Amino acid sequence: MKTDVKICGLRTAEAAERAVALGASHTGFIFFPKSPRNIEPDDAGCIAERIRGRAKIVAVTVDADNDELDEIVSALKPDILQLHGSESPDRVLSIKAVYGLPVMKVLSIREASDLDRIEPYLGIADRFLFDAKPPAGSDLPGGNGVSFDWRLLDALDCGVDYMLSGGLNANNIGEALALTGARAVDISSGVESAPGVKDVKLMEAFFDAVRRADDERTRAGSKT
Repeated sequence: MKTDVKICGLRTAEAAERAVALGASHTGFIFFPKSPRNIEPDDAGCIAERIRGRAKIVAVTVDADNDELDEIVSALKPDILQLHGSESPDRVLSIKAVYGLPVMKVLSIREASDLDRIEPYLGIADRFLFDAKPPAGSDLPGGNGVSFDWRLLDALDCGVDYMLSGGLNANNIGEALALTGARAVDISSGVESAPGVKDVKLMEAFFDAVRRADDERTRAGSKT
């Protein structure tokens, strides 16, 4: 099997081109002023045009209002809207109705009870992204470089479509995939040399590690 990989927080055309060349299935652009990965919609749109059709374009927002979303959608023309704030199920439905785009809802995980928050979004969100809850004092809902206990996902219904995120890097992605069986992953800070600065060598190492994990899962599956 081949794991989908989303490289998130892209800010340069060079990084986006390299991510796609390495095999990224999704590319994420973050529209949140507090983030070191924040990008202006017009700049993101210019970068997206260089990779459109080769990877899904994802607009990442945090409790954005319709005026903000209008600007982002117009400039970026995303394939997917990723909602990383406290958007309610009704708000997700409203966004889908207005923009006609699939929505990936982010849920932050720290303990088993956090998975209960999935229920109201089932049948509404097109996909979930599970990230670690931010550490105390962080202004960022994601991209903090911390992970959660992946074994918590053992309790997850196998029909739930999700991306795994939070503290992933080349050194731990094999373990993460083995423990969770995730079919898609999202990474940002784990392929950066500094906040918001994507590092080609770290991206290459991450994709190599994902491929090794995929090969291992394929071999394991052939033996069952």
